[in-house]
Amino acid sequence: MILTGTVVADATTIIEDGAIVVVGETIEAVGERTELLDSYFEHEVDEYDLLLPGLVGGHIHSVQSLGRGIADDAELLDWLFEYVLPMEASLGSEEMYAAARLGYLELIESGTTTCIDHLSVRHADWAFDAAVEMGIRGRIGKVLMDKRAPDGLHEDTDAGLETTEELIQQYHGANDGRIQYAITPRFAVSCTEDCLRGARILANDYDGVRIHTHASENQDEIDTVEADTGHRNIHWLDEVGLTGEDVVLAHCVWTDESEREVLAETGTHVTYCPSSNMKLASGIAPVIDYLDRGINVALGNDGPPCNNTLDPFTEMRHASLLQRVNELDAQAAPTRTIFEMATINGARAAGFDRVGKLQEGWQADIIGLTTDLTRATPLYDPLSHAVFGAHGDDVAFTMVAGEVLQQNGEVVVADADAIRAEANEIAAGLDVAPETGVF
Repeated sequence: MILTGTVVADATTIIEDGAIVVVGETIEAVGERTELLDSYFEHEVDEYDLLLPGLVGGHIHSVQSLGRGIADDAELLDWLFEYVLPMEASLGSEEMYAAARLGYLELIESGTTTCIDHLSVRHADWAFDAAVEMGIRGRIGKVLMDKRAPDGLHEDTDAGLETTEELIQQYHGANDGRIQYAITPRFAVSCTEDCLRGARILANDYDGVRIHTHASENQDEIDTVEADTGHRNIHWLDEVGLTGEDVVLAHCVWTDESEREVLAETGTHVTYCPSSNMKLASGIAPVIDYLDRGINVALGNDGPPCNNTLDPFTEMRHASLLQRVNELDAQAAPTRTIFEMATINGARAAGFDRVGKLQEGWQADIIGLTTDLTRATPLYDPLSHAVFGAHGDDVAFTMVAGEVLQQNGEVVVADADAIRAEANEIAAGLDVAPETGVF
């Protein structure tokens, strides 16, 4: 297949009248349209206005998609323990499957081709199956919670780690390597020391497995961890082995100088979730400082209940604007930096090689956008439009590893209408108890 249009190959390379040749699961060539059409005249041609690398959701919660909008005006720990976790606990296997499919559908429709996905404690296998069926590329993990967990989510430490190992053996490397495993403790507030240390032992036992958890999102969280352990959050995670080049920490809004030194020295990845941090009033992550220290920062939406959308373009816009306001510097978060966070930086955090650029020999993870919009007129700079002007519903083409998931605005790997109808049917059967938020 040949895709033609304005090609944004990476944050510094734009080919205005360009083309991409896809052979199998990889990119065969990237270059000028006329030259490649002449050289590969036997290939099918599909045209889009703007072609980008598939975007990377560095921290999402696909299975929270059925809880979109259930707790719009709550503080983080109340939001989590009174609304979101009870909602997760109420979902059986079929509901979890439907929730995951809805989440992955939204990713495909809006241009996210790779995600780092934090599932739930129960029925994670159903979400893994959904990921394989939908064709997404994902670093995915079952949640571990053996402390402060509501009914239905509390799990014995050893049992949780045993189930995790079974899932690693079943799904790590699934779908020709598109699915990779992340051991996923919820966060230090809800995990014992044995659980956290056990996560590190498991990660060391299996090549290519990573660790994905939340850290230092909220001041109350930090106070709770310090009361439990005598350590600030990042220092505690470092103590139990949850830092390093195979670790992705979501948020890291509230870190002190010594914690930032640990993140930099250990090569730990950080995912910035600006919309979620704003909605939950968690604060503004010190992203510019992280980048200046050489810390790899990815970009994520978090979950639908604390963002309401998995649109990666909205996240890029918010990421840049929030940092500029925080720094009072219009150059603090330039478009190139933000685009790299949403592409190559995210791929590095997720541990996928040859993902995040449109380059010969790299994985054919490609999205195509329409710019036939008032919002895109005039279009002086395609990169600026991608970061500040584009929306997820501009995406008309989505490809992962050479497989077309969406073409001409229609998802082709699943019945999108049926997925939405099933999600609405399940949601209609869930009752919220106002005094607790429990479904």
